[in-house]
Amino acid sequence: MSGARMEIAFTVNGDAVSVEAAPVQRLSSVLRDELRLTGTKVGCDAGDCGACTVLLDDQPVCACLVPAASVAGLQVRTVEGLANGSLSALQVSFLRHGAAQCGICTPGMLMAATALLERNPHPVEEEVKDALGGVLCRCTGYRKIISAVMDASNLSPAARQQAQLDDVDFRLPPAGQAVGASPVRLDGVAKVNGTEKFGADSFPADALAVAVIRSPHHHARFAFGDLEAYQAEHPGIVAIFTAADIPGENTFGVIPPFADQPALAEGSARFRGEAVALVAGEPDAIGALDLSSFPIIWTELSPLLDTNEAQAGDAALLHAARAGNVLTQGFVERGDPETALAAAAHIVSGVIETSYVEHAYIEPEAGFAHMDGDTLVVTACTQAPFMDRADTARVLGLAPEKVRIVPTAAGGGFGSKLDLSVQPLVGLVALKTSRPAALCYTRGESMMSTTKRHPALMRATIGADAEGRVCGMVFSGDFNTGAYASWGPTVANRVPVHASGPYVTPNYRALGRAIHTNGPISGAFRGFGVPQATICQETLYDALAEQAGLDRLEFRLRNALRNGSETVTGQLLAEGVGIADCLEALNPHWQRALADAEQFNATNRETKRGVGVASCWYGCGNTSLPNPSTIKLGISPDGRVVLHQGAVDIGQGSNTVIAQIAADALGVPLAQIVLKGADTAITPDAGKTSASRQTYVSGKAAEKAARSLRDKILRFANVSDHATLGFENAALLIREGEATRRIDLADLVPDADGLVFRAEATYDPPTTPLNEKGQGTPYAVFGYGAQIAELEVDLKLGTVRLVKFTAAHDVGRAINPLLAQGQIEGGIAQGIGMALMEEYVPGRTENLHDYLIPTIGDIPPIETILVEVPDPEGPFGAKGLGEHVLIPTAPAILNAIRHATGVLVTRLPATPSRIRAAMKEAGR
Repeated sequence: MSGARMEIAFTVNGDAVSVEAAPVQRLSSVLRDELRLTGTKVGCDAGDCGACTVLLDDQPVCACLVPAASVAGLQVRTVEGLANGSLSALQVSFLRHGAAQCGICTPGMLMAATALLERNPHPVEEEVKDALGGVLCRCTGYRKIISAVMDASNLSPAARQQAQLDDVDFRLPPAGQAVGASPVRLDGVAKVNGTEKFGADSFPADALAVAVIRSPHHHARFAFGDLEAYQAEHPGIVAIFTAADIPGENTFGVIPPFADQPALAEGSARFRGEAVALVAGEPDAIGALDLSSFPIIWTELSPLLDTNEAQAGDAALLHAARAGNVLTQGFVERGDPETALAAAAHIVSGVIETSYVEHAYIEPEAGFAHMDGDTLVVTACTQAPFMDRADTARVLGLAPEKVRIVPTAAGGGFGSKLDLSVQPLVGLVALKTSRPAALCYTRGESMMSTTKRHPALMRATIGADAEGRVCGMVFSGDFNTGAYASWGPTVANRVPVHASGPYVTPNYRALGRAIHTNGPISGAFRGFGVPQATICQETLYDALAEQAGLDRLEFRLRNALRNGSETVTGQLLAEGVGIADCLEALNPHWQRALADAEQFNATNRETKRGVGVASCWYGCGNTSLPNPSTIKLGISPDGRVVLHQGAVDIGQGSNTVIAQIAADALGVPLAQIVLKGADTAITPDAGKTSASRQTYVSGKAAEKAARSLRDKILRFANVSDHATLGFENAALLIREGEATRRIDLADLVPDADGLVFRAEATYDPPTTPLNEKGQGTPYAVFGYGAQIAELEVDLKLGTVRLVKFTAAHDVGRAINPLLAQGQIEGGIAQGIGMALMEEYVPGRTENLHDYLIPTIGDIPPIETILVEVPDPEGPFGAKGLGEHVLIPTAPAILNAIRHATGVLVTRLPATPSRIRAAMKEAGR
């Protein structure tokens, strides 16, 4: 921000305001920083994401592109002003339809939709898509947003103006009826009215701003110039920090034995975007700073950017102790695959290559730190507060109990916010200066410096007997893990377990390797490598079915795992196996889609329709490793059930789902539950939000804790298990038959947490280690799913138009069907991006303009089928879901493109140029 400040008067949400700001200051900054209206979100500062959409004289604009001087005398409306303290019918509709997941894009969506409905009260779907096309969402898959807007458009303008929170749709289910219901999200109102606080929404007014100096090169040595002189030349800079200032061990990593990443690089940078120094100062001074003038001398070195280069005999080692630049490898072997393949009646082989994929959550990493006595408090967006605490403490030389992590709402995560980002950086500044310190990554910083989906180069051969039953498979995959370990070991070990797909494969060998390069760090991204491996396996299954002369869905059903089957790791699946149920649920849709495609293709020459199917399975939780969650809940003296819920909700709905589980297990109405978040000072460790584990693992811990609390209360009241619990103000009423026992809670002595009854329980899924051949029980529970993609390909242009998706997913028990549907739709949207458009190229696609993610116009209708095959391990029979939903999408699309064109695209994404190249190579 530069230029003299001036007085600017305008109207905000009906109130006259006057601010002193630079004429070119962004309206988004004025609203957020000067007026504290943080409901307007900032995701890019470039007009690419639309999160900052507000109404300027009733017209939607990106507030990040509007200079403050241009709003003088005009009227601005933000999400906070949509209903004057209540909720508009549109906001209610968003809640009712589950159209807000993480919530970071929700204000922008609401403002764009409000403008639409005010000028066009009854739009058709295409008009909704056009009006909202400038606002990106990474969570929902857009379909529920469309439904919410269309539903609100059916109301009269008067009814649309105002809605009340006591509307019937906001009534929470009674005791015993929470599981299986779809109440509105318990944290939903804050997402739609603009009060939800994300990482950058609550910076202290006196906080120092922090700027990060990053490497512009993939690989380089560096040396600092005169830092003292630079600081002296720039009034307002308080301090400059380098690796030499780090008081602890300058190394962190999500898997401690592999931890290798410095918070600030020392002498050399291993990837583009690596942090090497911090500049802390007053916000105006940091905002005006030209970082290109920072005194640092770079010596660019030759980088290794792909796994083949990194494994060449003369390749330099990124880490001296990792021979051949191999971080680690995973291996599974069962039976004799070579003999089985030699005897196979049908055999297919193939190679698949995938690219870097960016998480592209709309909220960049952000947070602040301050000292509370001798305790460092870090408030930031994260998926793993206790892991953050451990690593931040190590880097800063503090005892873990002297670091407190307070998670904010997370505006999307998908795996990348498992790794540290701002936490040790703002922590270092706060620790050294005794001032609060705040940092919000720019969009470019976020995309340069954070983790990506692993690029993969995979080869596989699969054989089947004369009856079309798979007899053997060999798979190998090299996964580009980038400069540091991150989740590379998890990917390398998870992939060989899953590469067979959810099918009986008696003879099998799979090898997964994580290879270091000077590329971006590859980490966790919704599936830990399984989506890539599934593309390889599922596209070969189509070719194998064709060779065997079998219908593609029938071929999968013939080979599907069932109760009593053994997996490629020798794990006996006694019950709860739902893949056949998913495929059978899809069968009528499959037959209809094939018939529709045949009819379409008979009358169209330049465009052909294709239908594809793909399946998935996914082990919930860590692979053969401890994976505990602990949940605490109790009764307060004023009659509330306080749930200490440490499973960070990044949009998937754990705040609501785990509360539903706890309410039914305890036997109280859901409305009685009060949530306490994942603050490491007050809430037990519920583990990281990843690997589709929270509903299953933390949900099971919540079920156990709630049942334990119920038992304690019933024993206290000396009644049987048949008694019911109720509340009347600050009294607990326990009824059994005609008798009622009243316990005045205010008369009981609360504990240190303010609870008069309490229980705490831990659940760790029963698994066993894998032996040298990868045999064992890596997961206690698997989830299953299958999807059909219908699409059309323009044979001249290579462009793809998606027609419909049909998705059947086995969730065990749908704790909240609406949230489950939302997860499926959002996962499909991300799978569409992976299949057709998303390819991160360092230095070229470090923004949301050049890096393409699906917009509201890219997502076709999605029909969701929730299959419920209960698993005895899961809470009320539930299984995890979050990752499975993305896994079948890309292979289903590739199989549909093959069905339409006759060619398989083997390098993702399947862009028009790659589709045309494949067709040309095949002579089509």
